[in-house]
Amino acid sequence: MARGCRFSLPVTAVATAAAYVYFSTLLVFIDQWFGLWTSPGVMNAVGFTAVTLMCLSNYAVAIFTDPGRVPSAFAPDIEDSGNPIHEIKRKGGDLRYCQKCSHYKPPRAHHCRVCRRCVLRMDHHCIWMNNCVGHANYKVFFVFVVYAVIACIYSLVRLNPFWLSSRYSIVLMVGSLTFDSQKDEDQSDSSFRTVYVISGLLLVPLSIALSILLGWHIYLVLQNKTTIEYYEGVRAMWLAEKGGGDVYSNPYDLGAYENLIAVLGPNVLYWICPTSSHLGSGLRFRTAYDKTASIPTSK
Repeated sequence: MARGCRFSLPVTAVATAAAYVYFSTLLVFIDQWFGLWTSPGVMNAVGFTAVTLMCLSNYAVAIFTDPGRVPSAFAPDIEDSGNPIHEIKRKGGDLRYCQKCSHYKPPRAHHCRVCRRCVLRMDHHCIWMNNCVGHANYKVFFVFVVYAVIACIYSLVRLNPFWLSSRYSIVLMVGSLTFDSQKDEDQSDSSFRTVYVISGLLLVPLSIALSILLGWHIYLVLQNKTTIEYYEGVRAMWLAEKGGGDVYSNPYDLGAYENLIAVLGPNVLYWICPTSSHLGSGLRFRTAYDKTASIPTSK
C-alpha cells in the first residue's frame, strides 16, 4: 500500500548525503585513482552505480510504503483453535485495545505517537524515512541498510577486480589522495582536498553507524523480533527473574532459517530486491506453537 510523503528535513539530508557520496566517489576517487574511462574505472563506476541505485530504490520504497494499517473492524477471535497466541496487557490480562485508535491491536502491532495510529508489526519510527518501519516495509528497510553499508564501504575500500594481491588493494579515498599529491605537488587542487576531507568526515562515522545498525537488525531478523519486542522481552525476563516465574521465550522464534525467510521471503533470488509479495495480512504470524502442533505425536 502506498502512502503520501510530506517534506522532511532528515529525508532531504539523506538524499543530499547520498548524492554527495555518489558523485565524489565517481568523479573524484575513482577518476583520480583509475581514470574514469579506463577499463578498471568503468567497471568500478558501473558497480558502484548499481549499488547506489539499489540503495536509493529500496530507500524510496521504504518511504512510500505504508508499514501496515490495522483494519477498523479488526477483532481477535479468542475461540480460534488455530491461533493459540493472543497478546494481552501486562496489567489486568485483557486483550490489547488501543484507546486512541478505538480498536483492538493485532499481535505485534503498536501505536505510533508520530504517525498517530497503530502499525502492524511495528519495529520503530524512523525520522530518516519520515515513516514507521513495520510489517509491509521492514524488508525493504533492511535491504536498504545492507546496500547503504556496501556503498559506504565501497567508497572507502575497493579491491581491483583484475588483481587479487594486496599490492593492488585499492583504498579509494586515501589512495587517490596519495596518488594526486605525488602526481604534481605544485598543482593547485584545493577543491579535491576539500572533497577528501568532507568525504572522510562523512563516510567514516556513517559507515560505523550503519554497520552497527545492520548488525542489530541481522540479530533481530535471526531471532524474529522487532526492536520493540526485544525491549519488551528484556523487561519480561527481568520481571520473571524478579518474581520467580517462568522464563520468557519468544513465541515467534521459528529457528534462524525460518526466521530469515519470514522476513526476506522463500526465494533467495528476491532477498536483495524491494519485493514483499511473500507477506501476509500482518494480522497473524506463525509461532513456535504452530510448528509444535504440526509435528505428529508418536504413540
